[in-house]
Amino acid sequence: MAYNHGREERKWRIWKEAEEKILRECGIDEAVIEQIRTDDRADFNSNRRFYRWASDFGEYLEGIADREKQAEVRSVSDLLDEIESENLYLALITVDRRTLQIVLLKMQGYSTKEIAPLVHLTAGAIYARMQHLRKKLKDFKH
Repeated sequence: MAYNHGREERKWRIWKEAEEKILRECGIDEAVIEQIRTDDRADFNSNRRFYRWASDFGEYLEGIADREKQAEVRSVSDLLDEIESENLYLALITVDRRTLQIVLLKMQGYSTKEIAPLVHLTAGAIYARMQHLRKKLKDFKH
């Protein structure tokens, strides 16, 4: 939800009026109350700038997420097409297709037990393939 300055300003004023009423009932000097109001207003303005920035940044991130959803990887070919590093691409095209299918299914959130019947392997074989792939690609972590 976007930051609504008018709504936040009204909430701040209601809070300040209630606070100042209590301070006056406690016998606090008007100069002190005015200083507190000035300080709280500066704090409110600082927060407003932050929340406005955060709201804009949040909308930006949502836009990126929407674009990422559109480019969802659904096949091994899509997976290979999305790789931008030439060295990583060259390393992955040497991996057998079944291992790449396992990687794709892992990316889609499937567990090893769910993947095993889909690729006609045991869970142990899947773990072994993934371990072998990790060793092969360890240079690409950095």
